Amino acid sequence: MIWTREEYLAHMTFEASPREMFCELFGPLVGLDAEWRAQGASEDEISLRAFGWDSVKYAWAPADTGARTGIAPRVLEETATHVYSIDKMGRKMQMCKQSASLPLPMSYPVTGPEDWESIRRWYDFAPERIDLEQLKRLKALQKEGTLVVASMPGGFDEPRGLMGEENLCYAFYDEPEMIHDMLGHMADTCLKVFERVLDFVTIDVLSVHEDMAGKTGPLAGSKQVREFIAPYYRKVWEPLKAQGCRLFSQDSDGNMNSVIDDFLDAGVNCMYPAEPMAGMDILALRKKYGKRLAFKGGLDKFALRGSVEDVRRELEAKMQGELLGGGTVFALDHRIPNGVPIENYRAYVRMGRELLGLPPAQPADHVRMAF
Repeated sequence: MIWTREEYLAHMTFEASPREMFCELFGPLVGLDAEWRAQGASEDEISLRAFGWDSVKYAWAPADTGARTGIAPRVLEETATHVYSIDKMGRKMQMCKQSASLPLPMSYPVTGPEDWESIRRWYDFAPERIDLEQLKRLKALQKEGTLVVASMPGGFDEPRGLMGEENLCYAFYDEPEMIHDMLGHMADTCLKVFERVLDFVTIDVLSVHEDMAGKTGPLAGSKQVREFIAPYYRKVWEPLKAQGCRLFSQDSDGNMNSVIDDFLDAGVNCMYPAEPMAGMDILALRKKYGKRLAFKGGLDKFALRGSVEDVRRELEAKMQGELLGGGTVFALDHRIPNGVPIENYRAYVRMGRELLGLPPAQPADHVRMAF
């Protein structure tokens, strides 16, 4: 089913729901296509088209709120196993061809306040951040039912991209003025960009990428979230909410339990992908937070590596009770991992649809729902 803007927003804000929503948020990991092909999967199955995943008609607002560096990415060296490159932020990157889907930084542009001052202009506002012609087209699309999503730099993720995790965690204590200035400047630019976007369309979803936690907890604790990240969120979110934005969606892998309350207080009302192996239990969290917090994901991807009965147990444990009736997009908690047999994935789709009362899958193009 292709959901309209209003259907999706009503579902995710617990107002009304035409039915349950069952999606594939991200898609397969590198190499899974070869595994499935060797097991006899069809090309429609490999592309996920065969599984008829739900999606919503959405478009990203043509508005750039991130770093505008002027640095042209380039490849430095390619070996049999790795690609080494310079990215748009001037970082040297390493990418493993065989197993990785994301490159790893080997250097960073900011080591202290002087470096930040030298690149602060990367986040200055400029009219070129907005594509007015695309906005005009988007205005017509929104009237026809397209959801409009806008992104802001992460309050942890963006400084991490500039400094690295370890240096950022030290900077919360050693250079708090620099972090406040970073996030304050980014927020000011976001507001100027979104002010112009709002002349054309309503921003329906504000999306922020953080990925700030591991299996045992977040890299920034409640104190750092309240002092640095929450004020930044509020500064951007509250004006958008006043102009009709209904979802503030945060993407963060790992165990976010200890900082959920802080992010709710900052305006977040949707979180994904809610990894069970990291301690994120969406049924327990729904019982705790009720209609204050919607979820996308929450189904253990690693259960699909086991038996069909393992898959059934995972689905039956989650597709029930308070998670039904709105506020949940049922989906795996990240990419489909290598080692998942195609038979298990077929069973996952079939049993999930049965438990949710959905009709058998009809082929439909897979739409990435990570926003």
